[in-house]
Parts: sequence; C-alpha cells; structure tokens
Amino acid sequence: MWKAANLLLAFAVELVALGIFAWWGWATGGTTLVRLLLAIGLPLVGAVLWGLFAAPTANRGQLPRWIVKVLVFGLSGAALWSLGHPVLGVVFVVVVAANLAIIHTQKLQP
Repeated sequence: MWKAANLLLAFAVELVALGIFAWWGWATGGTTLVRLLLAIGLPLVGAVLWGLFAAPTANRGQLPRWIVKVLVFGLSGAALWSLGHPVLGVVFVVVVAANLAIIHTQKLQP
C-alpha cells in the first residue's frame, strides 16, 4: 500500500506540474492567442521532455532523468511563486522532493 500511495502521489505531482505550466502560460500571455499557445505549448513541451527522459520506461540514463525532473518540478514551483503563490510553490517543491526521496530510497521504480 505504501508503494502504491507513493507512486500515485508521483503521478499526481507530474500532472499538477503540467497544470501549473498551463496556468502560468495563460496568466503571463498578453493576447488571447499568445495565452492559448503558452497554455497548451508549455505543458506539451513538459510532457514530451518527461516522456523522453524522465518516464519510468525512458532508457536515457539517470543523469538526464534527474535533470528533467529537477527542471520540470523546479520550474513549476517557480511558476507558482511568480503567480503570487510563494507558499504554495515552496510546499509543492517540498512535497515533490520528499516523494522523490522516498521513491529513490525505496527503489519503487525501475
């Protein structure tokens, strides 16, 4: 049950990170077209990078996996901060870091 809960939390924070990218893109875009492009494009780029380098099935090595994870989650926290939610940004990054530490130490993923 512990393993399933941590893996579910990992998946949830990945989806939340993509949602934060969409929120930030919509909030920072000037015109409606730019807002739409950013709100759709940023999560799409994040998802593609995640799928190529950080997904459990990606076989690109550990260093690229961790670089993408740090970038995606770190930028998500920074985006929350820039949206005027610094406490939420810090809480998000702390939850992600704790979850990744548990997964890594317990070797819950391949």
